[in-house]
Amino acid sequence: MADKKTRRAETLNGGTAGAAASRPPSAYLEVRDLRIHFPTDDGVVKSVDGLSFELERGRTLGIVGESGSGKSVTSLGILGLHNRRNAQVSGEIWLGETELVNASEERVRKLRGRDMAMIFQDPLSSMHPFYTVGHQIIEAYRIHNDVSKKVARKHAIDMLGRVGIPKPDMRVDDYPHQFSGGMRQRAMIAMALSCDPELLIADEPTTALDVTVQAQILDLLRDLQREFNSAIIMITHDLGVVAELSDDILVMYGGRCVEYGSVDDVFHKPEHPYTWGLLGSMPRLDRERTERLLPIKGTPPSLINLPEGCAFNPRCAFADRTGGKSTSERPELREAAPGHKVACHLPAETRRQIWNDEIAPKL
Repeated sequence: MADKKTRRAETLNGGTAGAAASRPPSAYLEVRDLRIHFPTDDGVVKSVDGLSFELERGRTLGIVGESGSGKSVTSLGILGLHNRRNAQVSGEIWLGETELVNASEERVRKLRGRDMAMIFQDPLSSMHPFYTVGHQIIEAYRIHNDVSKKVARKHAIDMLGRVGIPKPDMRVDDYPHQFSGGMRQRAMIAMALSCDPELLIADEPTTALDVTVQAQILDLLRDLQREFNSAIIMITHDLGVVAELSDDILVMYGGRCVEYGSVDDVFHKPEHPYTWGLLGSMPRLDRERTERLLPIKGTPPSLINLPEGCAFNPRCAFADRTGGKSTSERPELREAAPGHKVACHLPAETRRQIWNDEIAPKL
């Protein structure tokens, strides 16, 4: 623990000059007006366009939305994994007292793995097939810790055992293809946690796994969070996973946040029509359904040519109740209740009436 504190002090002392003084002390991770654009021959792809949120240690933020909404691009932006020659990144990302957007690549590289880490969606393609699982964990650990191979190997075995891999002293020398899907995901978690990061980003960590293994992985993440007190970002399109693990939910659409709030608020008192659509398309086992699932009509928008006004308006069944604002003005994210924000032109009273009278009874 002392080594961790020492490294943290070194990081803060060597951070961006003058940056820490401009940041008020608050959450461990704070994202301010983040924009990640990709210039192409067809136009600028606005994958993330003005995203802001914060996350404290020991809490989990679920980021949900359809494919192409900007979830994974956001996570890669936090980790500094976008090629700066191809991506235009602006805004601020504060990790502790270090601002990442304007930090050097070397500074971000030192933080990556040690202070922030990521569990990728497909561990088989994310892990190197030529090296053993143990070798890859050892390498990740030794980059940030001045220890011998023997000590690093023991640490790798301990981490594999901690994430529930049987006979870790033997499996440490196996290759990724010798692990099952669930075991590979556990190995990826062991690698991500090998340096005890304060921030852990899990990008669709259970997508390719069967239901029983999904439950085991979620239980594992919950237990490890209690042990390490990490802040976790859970990126997924599965609302069941979000409900199981997250404290707060950020709903993304067209590269922007359309709703943000606690799990209880977003699941039981949602205020954005897109969130209603996500909830309506989710099967439920806790009650008998008499209605069919309610799919969201249409398709997600092109991030090169977003619709005028509210990006969701072409698919919104209630756009005609905004007095024309949906097609002319982009809604700002405003507080609908303490800790609950929504970006919608519908008046608050109208939204709640629609939810109570038209949407909730069908779910």
